[in-house]
Amino acid sequence: MSSGVPQFATAEYADKAGESVCKSCGQKISGEYYRINGAPTCANCTQRIKEQIPQDSHSSFVRGVLFGVGGAILGLGIYVAFALGTGWIVGYVSLAVGYIVGKAIVLGSRGVGGRRYQVAAVLLTYIAVSLAAVPIAISQHMKQTSVQRHAQVNDSATARAPDSAARAPRTSLARAVGVLALIGLASPFLKLADPVRGIIGLIILLVGIRIAWTITASRQVNISGPISEPVQATPA
Repeated sequence: MSSGVPQFATAEYADKAGESVCKSCGQKISGEYYRINGAPTCANCTQRIKEQIPQDSHSSFVRGVLFGVGGAILGLGIYVAFALGTGWIVGYVSLAVGYIVGKAIVLGSRGVGGRRYQVAAVLLTYIAVSLAAVPIAISQHMKQTSVQRHAQVNDSATARAPDSAARAPRTSLARAVGVLALIGLASPFLKLADPVRGIIGLIILLVGIRIAWTITASRQVNISGPISEPVQATPA
């Protein structure tokens, strides 16, 4: 095969009975051979494929998480931009966020997957989707406040507002950010106050998380051999 990658969907038949061809290079197999995910593969191709299998390491995981963080930020931005641009808060965007985060982690890890990558994908997807509620809520609050101020521009109470605001206790920026972050992280469950919409939104979020989990799963390559007996060319 020109791609050099074993093909498992179709059978390969040789000219003579009892012979088969390597699923990777397409050459007839003679002598010892291996089976990769059940497909006969010659010794040379097996060795090359072993060398090409991505190996897990600390640096691979760190790269995967860093790329995942970037994907989460991108997904959060897409979610917020869609909500503010259309005026619709659609939970289905969670599916896109899960896909983006999963693909970003796999890209950063260079194809390595596994349980810890899946856990990172789940956390980043949840954080991105839940925190998107914060800028959306702030934008909606600012619009409502602006409307109220315009409506009360001639009200005497509005004229005294600066004095009362000056006497109000000040909240530190760090504390305000922390409170908003906690509210954002809890937002998928706070939406359960409206049971129907809340449950539907939570289910969609779980599907998005499942997408990220599946994408970052470990890629299994089962190699058996060496095998000495004649290759049996059987349909896949």
